[in-house]
Amino acid sequence: MPKRNDIKSILVIGSGPIVIGQACEFDYSGTQACKALKEEGYKVILVNSNPATIMTDPDFSHRTYVEPLTPEILEKIIDKEKPDALLPTIGGQTALNLAMKLDELGVLKKYNVELIGASINSIDKAEKREKFKIAMEKIGLRVPKSIIVTNLDQGLKDISKIGFPAILRPSFTLGGTGGSISYSKDDFESLLKAALDSSPVSEVQIDESIVGWKEYELEVVRDSNDNVIIICSIENFDPMGVHTGDSITVAPAQTLTDKQYQELRDYSIDIIREIGVDTGGSNIQFGVNPDNGDVVVIEMNPRVSRSSALASKATGYPIAKIAAKLAVGYTLDELPNDITRHTPASFEPTLDYVVVKIPRFTFEKFPQTSPELGTQMKSVGEVMSIGSNFKEALGKALRSLEVDTCGFDDFSTDKNLTLDVLSSNNPRKLWFLGNAFRHGMSIDEIFDLTKIDRWFLNNIKEIMDTEDEIKKYDINPSNILNAKKNGISDKFLAHLKNCSEKEIREIRTKFKIEPTYKMVDTCAAEFEAYTPYLYSTYQDEDESNPENIEKIMILGGGPNRIGQGIEFDYCCVHASFALKEDGFQTIMVNCNPETVSTDYDTSDKLYFEPLTIEDTLSIINKEKPSGIIVHFGGQTPLKLAIDIESGGGKIIGTSPDSIDLAEDRERFNTLMKELSILQPDSRIAKSTEDAILKSKEIGFPIIVRPSYVLGGRAMEIVYSESDLERYLTEAVKASNDRPVLMDRFLNDAKEVDVDAISDGKRVVICGILEHIEEAGIHSGDSTMVLPPHSLTRKLIDEIKLKTKDIALKLKVKGFLNIQYAIKNEKLYIIEVNPRASRTVPFISKAIGVPLAKLSARIMAGKTLDELKVPDDFNIDHFCVKESVFPFIKFPNVDTILGPEMKSTGEVMGIDKDLKAAFAKAQIAAGNTLPNSGTAFISVKNDDKEKIVEVAKKLQLLDFDLVSTEGTHQYLKKNDINSSIVKKVKDGGNNILDLIKDDKIDLVINTTFSSNEILESFSIRRTSLVKQIPYFTTVAGAIAGVDAIEYLKNEEIKVKPLQDYF
Repeated sequence: MPKRNDIKSILVIGSGPIVIGQACEFDYSGTQACKALKEEGYKVILVNSNPATIMTDPDFSHRTYVEPLTPEILEKIIDKEKPDALLPTIGGQTALNLAMKLDELGVLKKYNVELIGASINSIDKAEKREKFKIAMEKIGLRVPKSIIVTNLDQGLKDISKIGFPAILRPSFTLGGTGGSISYSKDDFESLLKAALDSSPVSEVQIDESIVGWKEYELEVVRDSNDNVIIICSIENFDPMGVHTGDSITVAPAQTLTDKQYQELRDYSIDIIREIGVDTGGSNIQFGVNPDNGDVVVIEMNPRVSRSSALASKATGYPIAKIAAKLAVGYTLDELPNDITRHTPASFEPTLDYVVVKIPRFTFEKFPQTSPELGTQMKSVGEVMSIGSNFKEALGKALRSLEVDTCGFDDFSTDKNLTLDVLSSNNPRKLWFLGNAFRHGMSIDEIFDLTKIDRWFLNNIKEIMDTEDEIKKYDINPSNILNAKKNGISDKFLAHLKNCSEKEIREIRTKFKIEPTYKMVDTCAAEFEAYTPYLYSTYQDEDESNPENIEKIMILGGGPNRIGQGIEFDYCCVHASFALKEDGFQTIMVNCNPETVSTDYDTSDKLYFEPLTIEDTLSIINKEKPSGIIVHFGGQTPLKLAIDIESGGGKIIGTSPDSIDLAEDRERFNTLMKELSILQPDSRIAKSTEDAILKSKEIGFPIIVRPSYVLGGRAMEIVYSESDLERYLTEAVKASNDRPVLMDRFLNDAKEVDVDAISDGKRVVICGILEHIEEAGIHSGDSTMVLPPHSLTRKLIDEIKLKTKDIALKLKVKGFLNIQYAIKNEKLYIIEVNPRASRTVPFISKAIGVPLAKLSARIMAGKTLDELKVPDDFNIDHFCVKESVFPFIKFPNVDTILGPEMKSTGEVMGIDKDLKAAFAKAQIAAGNTLPNSGTAFISVKNDDKEKIVEVAKKLQLLDFDLVSTEGTHQYLKKNDINSSIVKKVKDGGNNILDLIKDDKIDLVINTTFSSNEILESFSIRRTSLVKQIPYFTTVAGAIAGVDAIEYLKNEEIKVKPLQDYF
């Protein structure tokens, strides 16, 4: 049937900030959906709080609301825009939950808004555990034996019906939030309480354990004519017990017999029909007993999911785009396949290759928590690779991860350690499988410990056999080709043969052993493909067809991780869009399946490949691009710059030498002295003794860090010599090759971020962002305001002048990001990054200018004058960037912020009023601000004077105050009443007891020394668990209390980005 004409406007709900369990795969899905609906002539109204996404670009919707995702805000937007329909299935669990809430509150009925894509009944049936169980039993399918509990007493009473171990699965949560495995009565009560607290409907399903069973997923699409197709089968490498988002996965499923696959296919079709998902994509998960083939249904997501993005990239089938078009009335047979153009979307994709996904973890950011996986998701990103066989795809995925690995290169000689890791769910288990074979363990022995299917283990054994062969014999054409077909990298071969990677590359070139490139075409080459979506392999025929035209290659950012996220993908995508518009052929290289950059129609050509020097140079040698952009993908491509240049690649924009000058501390210090720019007193230490000696020269506190880091990795503020010794023992070992940088910490300084664009002759300041928190908190974690609200005109002018001087001296051509600190009205430089920064998308949305497009055009040869770029971008509203953190996922982790980045995502508050913008940012970040109650205040001595006005304002806002002895006495001197409460260390009836008893509604707690930080840890952690807003800086507290005042006295207003400019 043709598209619906009774619908004119559609509200699309996005997924909000990047969090663990809901990452940028929903930017990819949302962007596809918005494009598809706009293409069909509908008015698209988008709501999403995340400024770092492509989908919140004003070009992709007619009305783009960067506003908090709450039912109250959504009702305001619905009232204003009067949409005919709401599409809730492409914004993850966030959008589904909001749609359910809007229905429950009567908002959809009140404004006559129709839900499309999935009905309330189907969402309810799939998401509510008891209803789903009944539905499955109705069609003859089994779910794990389970009970549903809605309170603690009921759970403690009924657990005997399930027994231990038991799996706890909260309803209506994302990424398994609150989920866990309970092994006994000892841990059950605390785990159940956490699970109930994490469910928005206080409902938890407790399942019998099927840990050790095999897990499969099927991606299913259905249309309004009841046509149902299977897009892709996905097999988990890890057995049940590890969240599917944290598991290595393989597509298509490798170990199912044809009969088993057909059974799961039939079950999936029965399930989507029974649940009643009328149109669109769904993800269905099964458990299969490896001993007897019994099947249970684990769950169904009645929406586009994380796995949908993977399945789309694995097959080339655009699930979100098709789902959006099905939601407005089309049927599968009416829609063309974009890649083949001649086959309809009702054709099921066929794969003649293997796809492997490996998750990316950042446990190193949270050393206080155990690196152990379970039913609650903990990965922050993922990589995907494509190969002709599993071994080739696995090897490519391993070297894509950017965790200093190039294969099975752990090489631990401790067999007991190997046995311990294999018996656990440690994310390093994959590497220890290699060690197990090196220790002489058999496939059956490893299977008994891990329950990883013997087929996968046999493939890994074949890789290890190839390793043995390489070690034994001289390199020759036969064994090097065999190594490449088994996914072994040049770097790993170099390690085995004790030579350089370059030497291995030269040997391969001499033997003419080069990769060929195959197309992903959805149909196993049965039909011609028109979209060049390519992967490398070692076969005969090459399908890349390079053209002799002007082309620019853009290197992406690789896997998402803390410190390098979606913001860099945003820049890469904009570069591709701009250069395509300017007539260049654009070539994207990336390995991240969650992103818009790896969509098949973002660039003219897509190479889904690891971002290593081996894989990148192979593509460069094949395509011979006119220019290569390494500045938009964060540190990942920058690390390759010098090797690319020496390998013959032409890097455009800022030169690798200028990048190195900014990174090399000694060269940079010299440049700053030439420009008469102040820097905090600093030293470089190459040993522990050297560091101790130099610390006496600059004095404490000191910021210490390893050289060449991203996301503030291993950065710390040390307050004493003993702190410094601990840091050099536990975190970083200083050496000649890896020196440690030491900077005098500017206590109580204000920090500022500046983004600029230079064409080599002229420099334009894009935005000056003032940090709310004092210096010492990583800029990626800091709350920021644009334009600056408290800096003097003199300081702003000085910042602009110094930024221009640095850009011209560094010969920057493109983006430049500089971080300054201001202390006693003096300007100090912290660091310079001559590349795209993570604040580019935020500033672009704030000022209404696509900055990454401008920068890409300048790198390709245009000037600022040609592009008619003004000297300044002035705005008459305020934008606040607030960060979002994953602390709740990691037990025992402190929530205090410092120079090492910890946030996974960000939100934006935008308004004419600064207090309103800050309030919006807080709400969007999930920080529910109270409008009355009891506030706890305990601050360090340096902050006591500054906290007085905050305390006075809280009293005027009807808050009662509770404070520790020292703060109480200071407030009393200033005629402010507060009740005294004991510190945690002082015994019973202390502040922690008040927080646990729900007697505190707001926490303000600042600390100075490492001892103070340690002593107050439990206050911050308990506040987090109890969802009490807390501020660990006075500046943050001031902004927070101003926001409370605004929310109490004013009403939040909503406005689309298009109306700000």
